[in-house]
Amino acid sequence: MDPFTAELSPLGKGFPGNGRRHAGLAPSEEKKNMKVGFIGLGQMGRAMAGNLVKAGHEVTVWNRSPGRDEALVAAGAKRAATPAEAAQGDVVMTMLADDKAVEGVVFGENGIADAPALHVGHSTISPALADRLTQAHGGAYVSAPVFGRPPAAEAAKLFVAAAGPEEHLQRCAPLFEAIGQRVFPLGDKPSAANVVKISGNFMIMAAVESLAEAMALAEKSGVERAQLLEVLTGTIFGAPVYANYGAMLVEDRFKPAGFAAPLGLKDMTLVADAAAKARVPMPVLGVVRDHLLDAIANEGEDVDWAGVALAVRRGAGIR
Repeated sequence: MDPFTAELSPLGKGFPGNGRRHAGLAPSEEKKNMKVGFIGLGQMGRAMAGNLVKAGHEVTVWNRSPGRDEALVAAGAKRAATPAEAAQGDVVMTMLADDKAVEGVVFGENGIADAPALHVGHSTISPALADRLTQAHGGAYVSAPVFGRPPAAEAAKLFVAAAGPEEHLQRCAPLFEAIGQRVFPLGDKPSAANVVKISGNFMIMAAVESLAEAMALAEKSGVERAQLLEVLTGTIFGAPVYANYGAMLVEDRFKPAGFAAPLGLKDMTLVADAAAKARVPMPVLGVVRDHLLDAIANEGEDVDWAGVALAVRRGAGIR
């Protein structure tokens, strides 16, 4: 199994609903197969839409850049000409890069703001935009960002952080079942899920930063990175985030990016904005953001966000 397929799989150990059960959500018996629109066909979106097709749902797809839907159409999906056309069924799911892209699809020309489908947002966006979407859709909105990298999406092993009115969460249960291994219901306020998502992404980056710093110290002290990682992951740091990202750092696997550094920088900016609004000091966040900027400036925009390790090494004089 690719090490990223189960990147967060032990997260549910000791908690009810581990595995493919959905804590607090029971798949609806009323409608198993649904008419679903899917907007945004990047690495994550293509995999998620593909799993919806495999599960037997009637899927209509739309992507701003042409050509990314060919395999999905060949597998049975329909191609929409506009976002609004993709949102004429039961549910429309969006998986887009940032706030601007989501705003364009929802509020732009031929957008989905007034479409009949329930909007389920999987994108990592600001809590403020999630609140705006909730209002714009008259409350008929669910935030459901996911944890997991592209291989986890392909294997339908994502973790879904979902928030919105209970009736809408229950309605979406068969869809979450098709894309993920566990759902974490977070109440009836959609933006709560976005707070959880950006908090989780901050913690991933903080973990990578700490790994990179520890490895730099070990390397300059005569201990190989791989030796340090073996000890750490074999004792008290056995979580997948350390094992998987640690392997990337040991093997210098920063390109091609599984999750590009500019997207990571965008996410850390969302965290900074939310922290400022909530009056929460986050000094580690400043270090992470600076190292992301360093990595992008020196390595290019196609470097993985784990490339913060390269910034740490430069600071330590390691080439």
